[in-house]
Amino acid sequence: MTRNVFLTWPRLAVLALLVMSASITTASASAKLQVVPKWGRFEQAFKSLLIYTNAVQDALLKVRFTSPLGETSEVDGFWDGGKIWRVRFSPDQPGQWKFKTTCSDAANDGLHNQTGEFICSSPIGLTRFHKHGPVRVAHDHRHLEHADGTPFFWLADTVWTGARAAALKDWHAYAGTRAAQRFTVAQWAVAPGEDVKQQCAYSGYPERIAVNPDFFKRLDARLEVLSQAGILSAIAPLVELRSQTNVAPALTDDQAVLLVRYVVARWGAEPVAWLLAFDGENTGKNVGRWKQIGQAAFGGRAHAPVVLYPGETQWVFDEFRDQPWVDVLGYQIVTDVTEDSIKWAVAGPFAGEWQKEPNRPLIVFAPCENGVATQSRKRFTSDDVRHAVYWGLLQGVPAGVSYAGQGVADWDMSIEPQADRTKGADQPTWRKSMYMPAAKQMSYLAKLMSSVDFWRLRPQPKALASQPGNESPRKFIAAAGTDPNTLALIYVPEDRTLKAVLNALPQSPSVSWLSPRTGENNPAVAVVGGSSCQFPTPEPGDWLLVLKAGK
Repeated sequence: MTRNVFLTWPRLAVLALLVMSASITTASASAKLQVVPKWGRFEQAFKSLLIYTNAVQDALLKVRFTSPLGETSEVDGFWDGGKIWRVRFSPDQPGQWKFKTTCSDAANDGLHNQTGEFICSSPIGLTRFHKHGPVRVAHDHRHLEHADGTPFFWLADTVWTGARAAALKDWHAYAGTRAAQRFTVAQWAVAPGEDVKQQCAYSGYPERIAVNPDFFKRLDARLEVLSQAGILSAIAPLVELRSQTNVAPALTDDQAVLLVRYVVARWGAEPVAWLLAFDGENTGKNVGRWKQIGQAAFGGRAHAPVVLYPGETQWVFDEFRDQPWVDVLGYQIVTDVTEDSIKWAVAGPFAGEWQKEPNRPLIVFAPCENGVATQSRKRFTSDDVRHAVYWGLLQGVPAGVSYAGQGVADWDMSIEPQADRTKGADQPTWRKSMYMPAAKQMSYLAKLMSSVDFWRLRPQPKALASQPGNESPRKFIAAAGTDPNTLALIYVPEDRTLKAVLNALPQSPSVSWLSPRTGENNPAVAVVGGSSCQFPTPEPGDWLLVLKAGK
């Protein structure tokens, strides 16, 4: 859970005294009180006086936390099986915290009016979340950052089924590989669908669900594996995309709210973001449904970033612009390999999305590598994925990318028979698919973004003296730069001579070509003539021209 708290000097002075006091009393207090590091997880179990027939339907537990500065935050508790209920909370201020419970069943003294305290210490740990805190929307509302202000570039891998279906040892292998490839986010779904034990998140659908605590306990372990690998979990509590193969009767609106709130209560104190993944439709019914769900789960309370991803129905954005609980927009820029689809990607409404109010970070959802396009029935290649990624990033304010690979997204555990016994021949499809070309190429993008102030980039179409995309959308060149003019990135999807406006480029810059295919840097040769400057690409393929102002 994240909270944007802005401290004045008097408040800072009070906090400093509290921290000093806490450091003096921690040794004695820790013998009685639990000590939790800043941005860590405080957890408290409560024992109900009775076992409810259907706990999530029959009782509601809320817990109010009071910070050392007297500020309050309220979170939901959750049922964890039998008579056990829990609350999880992430403190963001050192010092002594207090809590008090409220249960809808006021006669249940095991849950109602329970109080307690704990000590929050300085941050401890080695992951990005231990060091810098949870991820939140930055103050410019254009990108994401950690709680301490450290920029966070969203580079997500889509693994809808994996957290449920993977054996724990395989999930460790997955997290380690994606972390080595510089992915910072994993997008996974809770429901619908079975897990590794052939169990589901809930039963009794669609009118009156009962959650399965054992199912969620197994996902606790998967989330912890990702967090320790430095990977943020972007959790979709309930996926309702037509592209997904898991089809189940739709929950009624009130039961969908109940499920989402249970998921948020259970994992809101972890390094997470929330992903609302659903398709819009002509009647607008889904829009009203997800407005109600989102408002009930996130409205009026602090929460981790909520990402709205409406699949290929981007028109839904306009229906949610007035919803303050929506923090980030996820945009699928390329939906097919046809000329019309590419033209829509480079000259459609996305080109102006970054200018619309209120400002929100934009996440580019790339087409699924090796996935089949809906209309043309052709497979998306690594070239298609890269083009979509760089076109999308440089036509808006870069906040991040969501990658997907066929075989990993659906956690395909099949093993294709092969005549030879070459290395990897007996590996499941999901494992081999992790090394598809575009998956590896995302690491080159991550390395680039970590070396520049990516959040300062803005589209600069006027930096181009000519736009070959006017002749063919596949040749569209995307350009972005900073203000002041110290950095420019220009993406060329095909080998050709790039012609740029001279005075739109950084002064006395260092100039190089970055290959998005190999990650290699090549020197750039410039031919200056009048008011323009030409840069021939080193060889065939797509290239990114990187210009940095001289010091």
